[in-house]
This record gives sequence, structure tokens and C-alpha cells, in this order.
Amino acid sequence: MADNLGNTKYNGVWSLLLTPFHEDRSIDFKVLEQYTQWQAAQKPHHLFAVCGSAEMISLNLEERLKVAATVVKNAGKIPVCATANLEPSWFAQVDEVKRMEAAGVSTLVFVTKGYGDDRDRMFTYLAELAGHTTLPIMLYECPSFSPHMMDARTYGKLVATGRFVAIKDTTCTMPLIKEKIQVQGDSSVLQANIPYLLEAYKSGARGVCATTTTCGTALFVKMWDEFIKGDLEKARVTHQHICILDNALEGGFSATAKYLINLQGIPMNWYTRGNQSLNAQKLHALEVWYEWAKEYGIMK
Repeated sequence: MADNLGNTKYNGVWSLLLTPFHEDRSIDFKVLEQYTQWQAAQKPHHLFAVCGSAEMISLNLEERLKVAATVVKNAGKIPVCATANLEPSWFAQVDEVKRMEAAGVSTLVFVTKGYGDDRDRMFTYLAELAGHTTLPIMLYECPSFSPHMMDARTYGKLVATGRFVAIKDTTCTMPLIKEKIQVQGDSSVLQANIPYLLEAYKSGARGVCATTTTCGTALFVKMWDEFIKGDLEKARVTHQHICILDNALEGGFSATAKYLINLQGIPMNWYTRGNQSLNAQKLHALEVWYEWAKEYGIMK
């Protein structure tokens, strides 16, 4: 199953990082350091700071830069990427790109910025912004900037420029996933959808970049290794476990993921800057699920 892997530098598990908060919703950088080290110890291929799961929309520029720099300092040898085009104006985005590069990340991430209905404008915007950095760039179909989907033709053109190395695909349908795979060249189509993850791998997707990696990286690394080695039966079973974890996180993500991280030994509060709130019943449900997962060797 290791055929047609393209540039393997950008394949594999891209684990997302949450942003821990104090009760007053200021960022808890001490816990962020611990959490980054914990994620890195599970040996994903990349760490993604300043992402949707990190509540990047609620963070100001200075917070985003400090989060990225903190993750870089605590990631060890794991390369770090971060979103770099969230500011509202073009000139502010150019400055943001330069400052995020200076924060020490290995790869920049560009969201599609709501240009999903105008593919020529999307291509021009992203290609021109890429001219302001020397770093490789991952594309991100971030739902916070709707319409956010990128068609396969535009993705293929961007890959052909040699500047874009991956995309976090959030189309969540196999026909659209396959369209991007057909034009990925040496880049990596990274899958965000959990139910279709194994099918996407079989179709040629070269990695995963999904919300469930925030608290379950070890499972994703296990599944990827099994798939690459050609042990599809083991990969199928691990995929089942990932789907169960994904379902357990519903009804309050990212607070649910934060509490599950807490149960695994990182002192992270479940607080978010959004409207998620976990009552005693939901907290207990996560505790029961985690004990079951440990009992059956699914999680540690």
C-alpha cells in the first residue's frame, strides 16, 4: 500500500493542537507547553498549531504568533505548521505571513478566505500571497471562511506552481476527495473526514489532518503505520476505534477533546472561547468512555 506516495515529507499524520485557556479565557501557555510535548511524544509527522480546532478565529494576531512560537519551542523534532492569513486586509496578511515565518514554523497554512465561488480569484489570491514567503504552504478549506471549498482544477494549478505541498480537504465526500487526489502530483491530500478515512487512504490520500487527532494522535499514527505496511485488516480495526473516539467527542468539541486530554494526564481545562459547555453528565460520559477505551487497549 506504499505505492504512489509522492513527496513523503508531507505525508502521514498532521496532528491538530488545541489552545488551552484559564477560567478567564486567557491562554494557558504553561499547559500549552506540556500539551505540545505530549502530542510530539506520540510521533505524528507534523503538528498544526493555529488551526480551527485551536479556536484561531478567537485569537488575535499577537496570541496566534505566541502560540505558534510556543509550539515550535516544545515540539522537539516534529515540524510545525500554522495558519498565516487570518487578518482582514491584504497588507495585514502579507505582514502576518512574514511574522508567522519568523515565529519558526516549518510550513505556513493558507485558508481559502471565502473565495470558493470564484476559482480564478482564489488561485490569484493564494499564488500572489505565496510570493511573500519562502516556506512551503499547506492549503486549508476552513469552514469559518465560507464558501471555502476548492475545486480540483484550482488545486492542481496551485500544486503546479511548486509552492503548495498539501491540502486539508474538508469536502467530506469521496467523489470530491478523489478529484483532488487525481491532481495532487507530489503534494499530499490530507483527509479531515473520519468515516471516509480508510477509503480515502485506499484511493490515494496521503495523510490525515482531523479534529480527532487533538486527543487521539497515537491511534492515527497506528492506523497510518498499519496501512503503509499493507496490513489492511489491522488498519480497518484501528479505523473503527477512531470512529468511536470521534463520536465520543461530539456534543461539545473542542471542550470534549480538552477534557479527554485532561483524563490522559495533561492538566488542561475544558474551557473554550466559544459557547461549548460540559455538564456533569457529559463529563461522566467521557470518563466512562475513557475507562472502557483503556480497558480494551484502545487508549492509554
